[in-house]
Amino acid sequence: MNLLAAMRYLVSLDEHRHFGRAAQACHITQPALSNALRALEEEFGVVIVQRARTYVGLTHEGEAVLATAQRMLRDNEVLRQELRSTEIAPQGRLRMASTPTAVPILSRFAAMLQARHPGILPVVLSMSSQELEQRLEDLSLDLAVGYSERMQAKRVNLRSWPQCNEHYYLLRRARTPDPDRLRIGPPMRWKDAGQLPLCLLTPDMHNRFIIDEALREAGAPVPPAIETNSVLTLVLSVLSGEVFSVLPGAMVAAARSERGLEALPLVSPEVRTPIGFMTQRGPRVSRALEAALELLDLPEWREHVAQHCGELKD
Repeated sequence: MNLLAAMRYLVSLDEHRHFGRAAQACHITQPALSNALRALEEEFGVVIVQRARTYVGLTHEGEAVLATAQRMLRDNEVLRQELRSTEIAPQGRLRMASTPTAVPILSRFAAMLQARHPGILPVVLSMSSQELEQRLEDLSLDLAVGYSERMQAKRVNLRSWPQCNEHYYLLRRARTPDPDRLRIGPPMRWKDAGQLPLCLLTPDMHNRFIIDEALREAGAPVPPAIETNSVLTLVLSVLSGEVFSVLPGAMVAAARSERGLEALPLVSPEVRTPIGFMTQRGPRVSRALEAALELLDLPEWREHVAQHCGELKD
């Protein structure tokens, strides 16, 4: 039995919570995955997977094996990168994720990192805050971008790099479209925004919690007209229909080329939410992650953050 491969299959099963999808992610058949997990159980002499017609979960012993599997896979990747990298040319995959509304920040960071270090393969994912916390904890993510105060409160073992404070804007179709780009309009009160038909993220997203709290404080806790887990839908729904949306500055900056839109800074209350990069403190840093952390301290990245991720000007 290939122990490392079997450990990889177990981690995949925990991530996908489904035998078929886990097998597909590992590029093997479902019977092959099941046989490898049974061989793993024979190797350790314990039941690892609770079996039924569908995936149920792992046993207590299985959770212990999973934790070891996650550490083994990370240590294996760190070693591979050490062996393949040179002093000035790091090599390897870097798994990164952000909350949906911070995807523009992470996407630009990944592009800048890959341009500096062509040997690094950035993997950019979008996840809820809860998923980010879990994936940082189980070592399946190297670096995350999200709501640093929330995540630090829940995971004291995190190291963070503050980036900016999220400012919020009402997005609407422009009454007088700018011929060149999305324009920044005059401020609007949250209370007035709450009277409009809004397209918002689903309640499992922390961004939605922030918006709901702001509307409640402003005395306008109304249900949205549309809910979605896609930030692209937020923008397209405003372009295509008779709805409005609330977006942070980084998302508005990413949509600046949309000439038919207008973004109004939301005030009363003033809502500012810290956004930052985060990693786990404990594990040994890979060469790819080391290069990423170095980029965070460079003037060109800090200048980019100042231009695109804070308060926007017309």
